[in-house]
Amino acid sequence: MPRDLSDKAKRNPTQYNIEAIAKLEQDALERRTAAERLSEAIAKFIGSATFLLLQILLVLAWIAINLNLIPGVKAFDPFPFGVLAVVVSSESVVLTIFVLISQNRMTRQAERRSHLDLQVSMLAEQELTTMLEMQQKMCQHMGVDVASSKQELQGFANATDVHKLASELEDKLPEQ
Repeated sequence: MPRDLSDKAKRNPTQYNIEAIAKLEQDALERRTAAERLSEAIAKFIGSATFLLLQILLVLAWIAINLNLIPGVKAFDPFPFGVLAVVVSSESVVLTIFVLISQNRMTRQAERRSHLDLQVSMLAEQELTTMLEMQQKMCQHMGVDVASSKQELQGFANATDVHKLASELEDKLPEQ
């Protein structure tokens, strides 16, 4: 880590971490493809109250026109509104695809965050184990009995074996 970043992290670690996370999020947004950007914009719009209102108004207007409720406007899709059903069905298929594209990108991003979180947790565990070992050596040097603590420390090391934990999770988690 460059010296200026280290100093900044030491002066205000919370602000440093917030800025680092914001940078990661900004980088993820910039890596999106044009299709992902478009699908997210569409998904954002179709998930809004404005879109809901427009859909309701469109369907009500369609029905009103085709039930001859609006004088001077000729019906083009008489009851049971077959064309409306086709239009709404087609629209739902297309909109679902946009939502799925957006969700797939968000899932990939969540998986990256999860992997980063796991890496940071593993590093923290390694650092803590090293600190505990150093404390144990200091206690031994000072003549403090640490025999029982040494067994506990070894127990923690065995309990946090990543491969063993992953295997146990695999065995115990339900199939998807």
